[in-house]
Amino acid sequence: MKVLGLGGFNVVVFLLSILVLSLAYLLYHLENSDPGPLPISSMSQDINNLRQVYKALNKSCFILGASGETGKVLLKEIVQSQIFTKVTLIGRRKLTSEDATHENVNQEIVDFDKLDEHAAAFQGHDVGFCCLGTTRAKAGEAGFIRVDYDYILKSAQLAKAGGCTHFNLESSKGADKNSSLLYSRIKGQVEAAIEELNFDRYSIFRPGVLMCDRQESRPMEWMARKLLVPVASLFPTVITTPILVLVKAMVNNVLLPSENKMELFHNKHIHELSKLEETKAK
Repeated sequence: MKVLGLGGFNVVVFLLSILVLSLAYLLYHLENSDPGPLPISSMSQDINNLRQVYKALNKSCFILGASGETGKVLLKEIVQSQIFTKVTLIGRRKLTSEDATHENVNQEIVDFDKLDEHAAAFQGHDVGFCCLGTTRAKAGEAGFIRVDYDYILKSAQLAKAGGCTHFNLESSKGADKNSSLLYSRIKGQVEAAIEELNFDRYSIFRPGVLMCDRQESRPMEWMARKLLVPVASLFPTVITTPILVLVKAMVNNVLLPSENKMELFHNKHIHELSKLEETKAK
C-alpha cells in the first residue's frame, strides 16, 4: 500500500482547503443574493390587527396532506391562530391528534383515485392549502407522478369548482416544468397546470430541504439533514427551510393583502415572510 509523503499530504490539505473556501464563498454569495422583492403589497401592518380583520371575514379553509410533516404543523398553526371559522382536513384516513379533533376542524375521508366521487368535500371553502406529496423512492416513478401531479391537480380543479378563491401550494426549490429531473419537472408542471385554473389568488411556496424529524424512516434524508445543520446555522436561507418557518410563511401570507393573482415565494421569501409575527411583536 502506497503511503502519501509529507509533500503529497500537504497538497491534499491545500486542495481540500481550496474546495472548502470555494464552497463557503458560493454559499455566502447565495445567502446574500437578491431573489427580488416579496410578491405581496405590504408587510407594514400589525400582525394582531391583521388576524382580527381576517377572522371577522368568517373564512373557511381546507388542508390536503394534514397527515404529513408540513400538514401537521400547518394544522397546529391554523388552529392556534383561530383565523378560520372552519377547517376541513381532506385525506385518505381519519386523524386522531388533538388538533385534528378540535371543535372547528372537520374531516373528509376520500379515495384519491376516485376524487370525482368526493367533489362535495371540496365545496364551500375560501382558502385551500395543499401539502400533499410523496417521493419516487417511496412510491416509484408512476406513484410519484400520480400523487404529486394527478392528485394535486384534480384536487385543485375540484376546489376551484367548489368556490375556493385562494389556493396555496407547497412545491419545492428548483421546480421547473422543463427540467430533465423527474422530481423538479413534475413539481414545475403541476405549478403551471394549477395556474391555468385561474384562481383569484394562487400562492406557490418553494422551500429548500425541509428540516424536521420525520416519523417515517428515510435514512438518506436523515443523514442529509444532519450534514446540513452547520450549513443551515451559517447560511439559513440558501438550502434549508425549517418546517415551522414554511408554515408561518403560508399562514402569514393569507393575512396579507395582495393584488397578485399568482405569487411565487422562493426560499428567501419564505424565511422573510415567516418573520412577520416576530417583527411586529417587538
